[in-house]
Parts: sequence; C-alpha cells; structure tokens
Amino acid sequence: MSPPERTFHDAERGFTSTVPPKIIFDQDDAPTEDALELPSVDSTPHRGQPTGTPRHAHALAKPPRRERRALRKQKRRERSTIVGRHPKTTVLLVLLVLLTPLWASLGSAATNPALGPTMGTRLTEWVRGHGGGGIVTWTENVWYTWNAPAKGGKPAAGAIPVAVPSTSTVPVPTGPVHLAAPAAITPFVALPTAGEGEWHAIGRTVDGIPTMYAAYLRPNAVNTSLVTGVAWMDTKLLSAKLYAGSSIPGTGQTFSATAPITGPALNTLDAAFNSGFRMQDSQGGFYLDGIAAVPLVAGKASLVIDSAGNVDVGSWGSEVAMTPTTVAVRQNLDLIVDNGQPVAGLNANDNIKWGATLGGRVQVWRSGVGVSSTGALVYVGGSGLSIVDLANLLVRAGCVRAMELDINTAWVNFTHFDLAYDAPASAATGTLLTSDQSTSPGRYFAPLSRDFFTMSVRPVTIPAAPSHVAK
Repeated sequence: MSPPERTFHDAERGFTSTVPPKIIFDQDDAPTEDALELPSVDSTPHRGQPTGTPRHAHALAKPPRRERRALRKQKRRERSTIVGRHPKTTVLLVLLVLLTPLWASLGSAATNPALGPTMGTRLTEWVRGHGGGGIVTWTENVWYTWNAPAKGGKPAAGAIPVAVPSTSTVPVPTGPVHLAAPAAITPFVALPTAGEGEWHAIGRTVDGIPTMYAAYLRPNAVNTSLVTGVAWMDTKLLSAKLYAGSSIPGTGQTFSATAPITGPALNTLDAAFNSGFRMQDSQGGFYLDGIAAVPLVAGKASLVIDSAGNVDVGSWGSEVAMTPTTVAVRQNLDLIVDNGQPVAGLNANDNIKWGATLGGRVQVWRSGVGVSSTGALVYVGGSGLSIVDLANLLVRAGCVRAMELDINTAWVNFTHFDLAYDAPASAATGTLLTSDQSTSPGRYFAPLSRDFFTMSVRPVTIPAAPSHVAK
C-alpha cells in the first residue's frame, strides 16, 4: 500500500506544495525524514500571492551601485599592468601626446601678432588656415545675426564732427600741382546732422595744401545710428604703395615692401589702409615687383599702381591692364561701381558673391576703394554695411569705378597721420578714420599677416621762407 500524499503550506512565501507518495522497492530505498520534509516548489503562484511578486522571490538582491563601483575599482587595482590599472588616464595621456603638434600650433597662433590684433582674431585666422572655414562662417553668421545693426536712432555724440568755419582771409597758396577739394557729400537721411557729409582736412599738408579730407555720414535712411567714414586722397600730392603680408599672398616670394613699415618711408607716410580678402577668397590675383604670385584674372576688380605711385581702379583687361610701368596689382572680387553707378545685380542679401565668409544675410563691417573722375582715391569703411550701402557711399563720394576691400570687424582699418611734412609716423601718431574701428594704428608698424596699402607724400620742393635781412 502506498503512503498517502503529504501537503505543505508556506504562508510567508505564499505557495503550497505536495510531496507525492513514493513506491519503496527495498528497505534501503526508504526515504529519510529529512527527505520527506523537502517540498518541491510549485512554479505556479498561489491565488493568495500578491500581484507583482517576483517569480523567484528567493533570488539574492542586486548589490547597490556604490558596492558595484567599489568592486570594479578593486578589480582594476588587482590588474598586473599600469595601463590596466589606469585606463582612462592612459588614454588621456596618449591623446595629449598625439595632439602636441596641434597645441603647439594653436599656442603659436594665439601669440602671433601678425595674425591679427586680438587672440580671437588670431585663432580665427588659424582655424581658417586649417580647413575650418565652415566653422568660422557659421560662427560669424550667428554673431552678426545676434548683433544686427539697430534701426533708427541717432549717432553717438561726436561721431559726426561739425566743420569749423574758416575766418582766414589768406588765399590758398598755389604751391605744387594738386586736385581741387571735393564737394560735400549729399546725406542719405532727410534730416542730416550738423556737419554730415562735410569734408575736414586730415593728414599732412604740402606747402599749406591738405593732402586728404575726411567726411562722415549715415550709410542709409534706416540704420540712422551708424556712421561711416570716407577718406578722399589727392593723388597729385600722394603716391600709392602695396605692402605684402606674411600670409598674403603667402606663396613664398620675397617682396621689396613687406609689413611692417620702416625706414625713410615713415617720414612721408600719410595714410595706411587694409587691402582685400585672403587670396583663396578674393577670386583674383596678386602681382608685385614683377612677380605674379597669384595669377591675375581677367574681368576682376583691380587696384593698379605704377612705378610713379599713380593708382587706378578698374576691371582687369579692359579698364586697367598690365603696362611696362606696372609694379603692383591687387584683385578682389568684381567691381561694385562702374561708370559712376552701382553695378547691376548688387544684392544686399547675396552672401556668396560679395563675402562668402559671412555665411548669412547680415550687415557687417565693410570697406571699399575707388577713383573719382579727377583721379582722386576714395576709401570708405564702416560698420553695419551691406554691399549695396558700400556701393552707394562710394558713388556719393564721387567714384566712377570702385571695388570692395576686406570685411569683418578685425580687418577694416584706415589710419591717417596728421604730422608736419617730414616728421616720422609711428603707432602713437596715427589717427583712426572712425573711432569705433577695432584695430589700432600700431598694426602697420609690426608684422602683419594681411597685405595693405599706403599713401605717402610725393617728393616736392617747398619754397624757402622769405628772408627778413635788411638790404
């Protein structure tokens, strides 16, 4: 006869199990008392088992995070190699070693004044030169979008100086051959500020005759708090010169005039101003001292200087061309003024043809240069300018042909030197065309990555002072 089944109920764990009868064939196979006490676990929960109870409620609990972390650290400490014991530190050290040339290059750029006046400018130049043009474009676009010029408003006090009426009855001396002083510029706003568009003599004088004039006016009728500077230069009294920079043209040649300005040139220096884009962005060429460092491109806007220091601006191959006396040609994009009018197709929102580095529809610092019908050289520079504003300003200032030069805050700079005829120029004696230019006159007296132009007083014979010795 088989023994009866035995039933066990565990109220704490919530299950019931049974021990089935077992047939005994031999006395030796008889179950012990302990064996009879071990129930078989029924995997099916009892009806009274609480909902959500784990299926294996008897499993060990997972160690807390702190204990697991301590265990991992203990395992690392027990590893046989230093790399195994300090994997993160090892990876960091390897990266630092592999990137040492990068850190060295960045450090050198950050402390190199030739790359720009500020650390931010220098690092930007470094990024551009190492394939990061897209990053710079995006950053500039964001910055200019957040800092778009305000609409309306009034200029800052003193931004437009009021001309002082002359009470002198002494006639202007005839002296050396010179251009007639320019007529006042017609403002763009309906209610001009006192002195807006009027010319002021700046720079050196030759036998009492001003070599340059400056005027200040709002660039349009919308952004009326902005003020743009215009410089008019007498090319009969002044000669032009192109200075190469350390990275422009950047083709390895040695040129006769390279930044900084030194020597006898300091005694006649009247003005210095920025040139155009980097060569890879200019769409044109660079010619100096008989060397076409970057091939000249037909049709591109070109500033041309001959051996006598005469300067002209025009479209290469038609309005200006290579001659036996040509010593310098700097090209930058296309003309923005031709035949006394802004060229067709100028679009303020075109961020490709007139400044791809900006990366967006923004108004920014811009500069341009052109020639008048009488041969005067005219420079325009200021903040918040579209390409249309720049062209309109050059036309209002009397230009018949004009081109865009460099753009962005760090590169737009015009400095003049209000000195006696033969006094040497220096960083301390330079004056900015507009007070809000971000770079100082000192940029031209130190190594500089960018090329630039200078205007210097031509050699002239100044009449001797009359003798007061009694006869």
